[in-house]
Amino acid sequence: MNDVRTLDGSGPVEVAIGDEGDLPRIVDLLNDVAANSIASFDARPIKVDERRAWFERFSSAGPYRLLVARRDGRVVGYACSQRYRDHDAFRETVELSVAIDASCRGLGVGTSLYRALFESIADEPIHVAVVGIAMPNDASVALHRKFGFTEVGTFHEYAVKDGQYISSLWMERLL
Repeated sequence: MNDVRTLDGSGPVEVAIGDEGDLPRIVDLLNDVAANSIASFDARPIKVDERRAWFERFSSAGPYRLLVARRDGRVVGYACSQRYRDHDAFRETVELSVAIDASCRGLGVGTSLYRALFESIADEPIHVAVVGIAMPNDASVALHRKFGFTEVGTFHEYAVKDGQYISSLWMERLL
């Protein structure tokens, strides 16, 4: 799709459509996020086989896309647009997700992924993109504001992880 330099100038990051070979690394990223933050509600490590059905929902065409960022051939982040809810009334709504390797956060990888993701779904029958951000997460809120998302509201203490109540800020962008 495209090559971009990271903000630290450390080399190009390639953004491409995710393929099955990327799934183990995506699972590694998700497990790291789950173990080291509240951004994921997973309480235990997930396995590649447990994530395969999720992966198979994406395609290279249509509204549900999965893009990866690679540096030197290694996946350092992903972004996706996926079905918001399993009801026909939400057929024009997608929920976005993004995860970046800890060593690459703040370097523009998320921006590159989102730029490519929005380009890839621009002609799809999508009316709104939504995102739920477990709080606090200033970097994610800033990324979404940068892409024109506005705050809709907060679900206060609606999830529990490791005995801690978690609130999520919900944001939307009309497309």
